[in-house]
Formats: sequence, structure tokens, C-alpha cells
Amino acid sequence: MKNIETLMKKAAELKAEGLVEGQISEELNVSSETVTWLLTHAEKTSTSPGPKDISVDWSMIGKSAYRLGHVSQALSDILYETLDANDCGVDVVVGIALSGLPLAGVVASDLGAELAVYTPSKQMLTKEASKKARGNLSANFSDVNDKECIIIDDVVTSGATIEETVEYLDEHGAKINAIAVLIDKKGTDEIAGVPVVSLLKVIRVN
Repeated sequence: MKNIETLMKKAAELKAEGLVEGQISEELNVSSETVTWLLTHAEKTSTSPGPKDISVDWSMIGKSAYRLGHVSQALSDILYETLDANDCGVDVVVGIALSGLPLAGVVASDLGAELAVYTPSKQMLTKEASKKARGNLSANFSDVNDKECIIIDDVVTSGATIEETVEYLDEHGAKINAIAVLIDKKGTDEIAGVPVVSLLKVIRVN
């Protein structure tokens, strides 16, 4: 994504394809508030200043299994260090759909753990407008009850999706030992009391 006009165009295209704002934010690696701003400006219905956000395009890694494998191994190495320092283990790696899944699969293999898949509420569609969608774990992968878990995603923006994941896993009997992401745009050391590690941390200075 080279400029803001490109982002606006891409957001509008994704909306035209039927994606909701939560799904567009996942695709563009920006907050839901930024997606709203991009769409309203693309439609020329707003003149408000843009939110403070950073768009992350890691597609040069994502489209190459070779590169993805090496980056995921670097994430695994950081997790080994973190788990060892906190005297923790891991039974299950929980990947957050969609973009966290390829990373989670490699990390689970590296750590010799099972794989679980969590689909957050922003990816869920409901026919009833008044009914809020709920995220869930896929029954096709590991469960988390009474298991030590780590959470994997690609990018932390506001932290809301990971907070939702932590809450869900807590409700389902998991012990969450760490959260690992490629890029942390929130610049945080913990989310919902769980330590966060990342390959890159983005911190605003203004």
C-alpha cells in the first residue's frame, strides 16, 4: 500500500465484495475506526481528520512459505525464551483467524504443541442485526480445556481482538502463558494480564 488513496480504494473494493468492516480491518491490518474513516472518505461523505494508525503490509512474507517459515521460527525462538523465563510450558498454540493461522501452524510444529483455531467476532456474520456475533474455537482443531496455551496473531492494533480471545479461552478453561505477534502497533508488554512478545514493536513519538 503506497498511499492513503490506495488504502481507500482497497477498502472500498473489499466492501463491494461483501466484507464487513471487521474483516476489512483484518485484511488491511488497521483498526476498525480507520476502516470507517477510509470508507467514508472514499465515498466523499466525511472531511474529518484521519485516526492515528499505521497500515502494515506484510504480504511479501505472507505469500512465500519459505519466508513465512523463517519468520515463524524467529517468533518460536522468542517464545521459547519467554516461556523458559516464566517457567511455563505450552500444550496448545491458538491461532487467530485469519492471518494468525499460518504463523500459528509453524509455531505449533516448532514447539511440539497442538493447534487450535479461534475465529474472532469481527470475522463472524449474523443475520440478525440486533444480535452480536460471538467468536469461537473450531471443533476441527484442538480444544483448550485444562491446557497451557499461547496465542498467535499477525498484528496488534488496539488489542481488542486479543482481549476477546483471552476472555474466550479463560471461559473455556485454558491457562494462557503468552501472546506472540509479528508486529505490535499498540506498543504494549501485556494484554489482559498476559505477556506480549513481538518481532517488531511500533511506538509513536508524538
